Amino acid sequence: MSASGGTKAIVAALGANLAIAASKFVAFAFSGSSSMLAEGVHSIADSGNQFLLLIGGKKAQRQATPQHPFGYGRERYIYAFLVSIVLFSIGGMFAVYEGYEKIRHPHELEYWYWPVAVLVFAICAEGFSFRTAIKESDELRGKLSWKEFIRRAKAPELPVVLLEDFGALVGLVLALLGVGLALLTGNGVWDGIGTVCIGVLLVLIALVLAAETKSLLLGEAAGADVLRQIEAALVDGTTVPRIIHMRTLHLGPEELLIAAKIAVRHDDSAAEVASAIDAAEARVRAAVPIARVIYLEPDIYRESEAAKGPDPEATPGGRGPQSASGH
Repeated sequence: MSASGGTKAIVAALGANLAIAASKFVAFAFSGSSSMLAEGVHSIADSGNQFLLLIGGKKAQRQATPQHPFGYGRERYIYAFLVSIVLFSIGGMFAVYEGYEKIRHPHELEYWYWPVAVLVFAICAEGFSFRTAIKESDELRGKLSWKEFIRRAKAPELPVVLLEDFGALVGLVLALLGVGLALLTGNGVWDGIGTVCIGVLLVLIALVLAAETKSLLLGEAAGADVLRQIEAALVDGTTVPRIIHMRTLHLGPEELLIAAKIAVRHDDSAAEVASAIDAAEARVRAAVPIARVIYLEPDIYRESEAAKGPDPEATPGGRGPQSASGH
């Protein structure tokens, strides 16, 4: 994901959420609707989340240090994980609690036109934000489904904004239903039920975000398409006839570490091996620009070792990629 695309989507979401939050709190002050209060807190939480994503993007740009030799690219993953915590605690749990209280102590809505007008405005504003996130994501999604894009994206910003905006739109519809039923029936319990539904929705979205960002924090390998590009770039058929085994790891959304054991010819001199390694690194960097750190170890390919199956150095149960040739 390009940083500019993610930033554009974040700024659009931030502007929409700040405007929506102000309007929701005004509507709550006039109507006493718990759905409006929950939605107002939801918008504040979302605004805080966008600030967190912007801070994470800024911190990730710091140069590597002796203490952190691979840089700070994972700052973006850390702040995305904080977003899921904020969404779960401040957004989801508060809404569930507020809805529960409203169901226990319902009261009739006053000045009903305030929440209805604000909800219609909020749906339009969130729709604009969601449209921006979809447009930015479509440039990167390719043929992937939306579910696959969210699961496979190495940059957390667009999936976070997409899920937040989707949750906000569904939450607004639930709030509108709750307020509408409360007005039609004269029973404020419906407003509380709508609020609880909003809270449950936010908790579910927060859990999805937490699961995805946890995987990124643990360290994910390059995607299948990138792996194929790396393998094609490494092997030139002459100086590097094959890959014995390979591991990749995302140090950040746009920083990839590659460690591979490559086969060289048994009669190559040290100078020829060094030249082959330099050329292989240059080919990989040209094919995959995010390959920032590359470690290549030359070795002699042995058919007897390859026949043993997968790389014996692999961690049991690990999911790291391996070349088909084995070692």
